[in-house]
Amino acid sequence: MLICVTNRKLCKDDLLTRIAQIAKGKPHGIMLREKDLTQIEYEALAFVVNKICKKNGVPLIINQNIKAALKLKIPNIHFSMENLRSFQNELVVFSRVGASVHSIEEAKEAERLGATYLVAGHIFATDCKKGVPPRGLQFLKEVCGSVAIPVFSIGGITKNNVTEVAKTGASGVCIMSEAMTCANPVELASQFRF
Repeated sequence: MLICVTNRKLCKDDLLTRIAQIAKGKPHGIMLREKDLTQIEYEALAFVVNKICKKNGVPLIINQNIKAALKLKIPNIHFSMENLRSFQNELVVFSRVGASVHSIEEAKEAERLGATYLVAGHIFATDCKKGVPPRGLQFLKEVCGSVAIPVFSIGGITKNNVTEVAKTGASGVCIMSEAMTCANPVELASQFRF
């Protein structure tokens, strides 16, 4: 399974055009990251991206922005551990709740708090986390073995190492740089399937 994460600053072309192409390939979800937008800008973008996702039968996952998710009635949200802890009372309205985890303890806590899937990372060296050592495949394997919910890997995931990731017990991968820069975004989901 594949979740594509947006980052318009990495995008080689128009972000909405790229999202539409990615959505045609039917990934498991498209996560709208874009952390630096104002609330109004994020909501406006989420509104349009949600239309693209619905047209293609692909879930839109709102990253951190609970106000936008609630306002637009988008049932999928992804949180940092800090926000997962903070928004416990609001979780009941979401059908899919993700959490980014960086340790076995966080993975177990996120599952207890109601996360329905985890994103563990970063697994390989990546420009997005320059100078921060990757946690590696053994870490990913341990996270997968510590919880009963699906675990997606993130960080430096490419077509060249996705087979290694699959051997850890992960349910899928999250990609950002590859999703925003590849030559054929329609084919992404098929290239990253386990």
